[in-house]
Amino acid sequence: MFRLLKTLSDTLSGKASIFIILTAIVTFFYPDLFAWVKGNTQTIILGIIMLTMGLTLTPNDFRLLAKRPLDIFIGALAQFTIMPLVAFTLSWLFSQVPAFAPYSIAMTIGIILVGCCPGGVSSNIMSFLCHGDVAYSVGMTCASTLLAPVLTPLLVLWLAGAKVDVDAIGMFQQILIVTIIPIAIGFGLNVWLGHKEVFRKIQGCMPGLSVLCLACIVGGVVTTVHDPLVENGLLLFILTFVMVFCHNTTGYILGYSVGKLCHFSTAKKRTISIEVGMQNAGLGTNLAMTFFVASNPMAVVPCAISCAWHSISGTILANIFAARDRRMGK
Repeated sequence: MFRLLKTLSDTLSGKASIFIILTAIVTFFYPDLFAWVKGNTQTIILGIIMLTMGLTLTPNDFRLLAKRPLDIFIGALAQFTIMPLVAFTLSWLFSQVPAFAPYSIAMTIGIILVGCCPGGVSSNIMSFLCHGDVAYSVGMTCASTLLAPVLTPLLVLWLAGAKVDVDAIGMFQQILIVTIIPIAIGFGLNVWLGHKEVFRKIQGCMPGLSVLCLACIVGGVVTTVHDPLVENGLLLFILTFVMVFCHNTTGYILGYSVGKLCHFSTAKKRTISIEVGMQNAGLGTNLAMTFFVASNPMAVVPCAISCAWHSISGTILANIFAARDRRMGK
């Protein structure tokens, strides 16, 4: 039984991008399919994703934070400066486009939310695939996630507060609920039960469960934005995708540049590039749905597109790095 579940999990995690894209496409044509993914249900699903991350953490991962404080600090600083500021700049640039202008406030909220979120969970997998520094990747993800309850609300308030009311305290509480608490529970279970064979088998099935949960979140968001997207046409979708693409790609480039500036090894440069560029867009989606969708329903669109695109682009970048190693005979 566990062998079958492990095989299914490996297949899902290996084809995560394709699965999420297919989920989004199918949901667009059958929008009621994920109508149940909203409110507390969505929060629980995101919590499960973060729980699966917690189940992979060990005390050694937290010792890493103490052993490499400068590297972790550089990564966290890059994470919470580059992506928010790039998001703010892009939102201003795109607001000058006439077709985009009527929705600029909602889109600004969405892309800034993505930019202010911590690193994505799947960034650790991408670092492994591209022969990056996986320990450093885990350390950066842990640090940015632990900092998120404070920094994400403050950065959103600073960058978007002039355009819309931001409930920073509510966001702080929501991030605690959907990230820190599930991760802490997962970590505790791993410490307590990690030596048991059955528990390790369950851990092996968690990546597939994480992909299924992420697909549910994307499906729920597509359901929410289906009618507005249909009403506003293909052009708005294309413009929003271009904004997300520029945000994500700039994060990869500037993240790598920070690594070069700090004279990191090739493995660490790749890792910081991926960690900076890939955001926890699922968290951004949850925050948009919880705090902004009532007044700005289109705010979830950049978050939903980022959910799918960051996984795709991360896979592409990891493959590019790995292919370069193969050409050089490494």
